[in-house]
Amino acid sequence: MASKTAAAVVDFTRIYTSLGLGKETIAALQAFRKRHGEAQRAQATYSNQPTTVDFSHYRSVLKNKAIVDEAEKLLKDFKPVTYDVSEHIKAIEAFEAKAVSTAKETEEKIDVELRDLQATLANIEEARPFQDLTVLDIGEAHPRIIETVETMMKKGKWSVPGYKEKFGDLNLM
Repeated sequence: MASKTAAAVVDFTRIYTSLGLGKETIAALQAFRKRHGEAQRAQATYSNQPTTVDFSHYRSVLKNKAIVDEAEKLLKDFKPVTYDVSEHIKAIEAFEAKAVSTAKETEEKIDVELRDLQATLANIEEARPFQDLTVLDIGEAHPRIIETVETMMKKGKWSVPGYKEKFGDLNLM
């Protein structure tokens, strides 16, 4: 009875949208809900059917009364087999615990990545446009560029190695 009230309280459309589940997860959840609904309908159908056997009716219809007696004896002696499912439940609980811990670790990693991405986005938004940058600004950002240019000037090199190979020579003379 508690499961019916819990199922009535769950708003699956809100779960789909608010948790940001992937398409595959949503499809699996909807398939599970469908199978659960079909199982409930089948259970309701079979619970309304009678569970007793009228052996007197079969005795009056059948000529071979021994078969009816044997069937009645087998039904009375029948005891359903019980299975110990505690090991399966423990395995499921262990899997569930591992899945929850993995999900929490993933959530933490995603939170860290989101913070990094938000910081990067803030840097991009606050950065000056490329047109407004000066050579000094670029030199402050990457001091190695200034060192390389100064070294080239001291050695008397006025061309960048590999430039002509990549972009060609534009001299007309």
